[in-house]
Amino acid sequence: MANQFGIKIRQLREEEKLLQKQVADQLHMDSPMLSKIESGDRKAKKEQVALFADALHADPEELLTLWLADHLLDVVAGEQLGLKAITLAGAHITDLLKDKLTLVNGL
Repeated sequence: MANQFGIKIRQLREEEKLLQKQVADQLHMDSPMLSKIESGDRKAKKEQVALFADALHADPEELLTLWLADHLLDVVAGEQLGLKAITLAGAHITDLLKDKLTLVNGL
């Protein structure tokens, strides 16, 4: 199970010199739940990402990116064509972004 998000949460919490209980209380969860998120034994819910960002004075976009990356990696982990699928999806996303940029710029 991918755990970039949990590792970052632990790093931010330690940088802020906060105990798990202090952060867990701010997020309305218990300490064992936070411990499982940090260790990768449990995934945070998407709605919790912004709460983590607020509690840890972190960039919400960075945390959401890590959260999404973990979920993508979990989906393709162990799949023989996982890398090929991610590459194809990345190319498709790039095309969509180019189309959107073209619309915005009126080109």
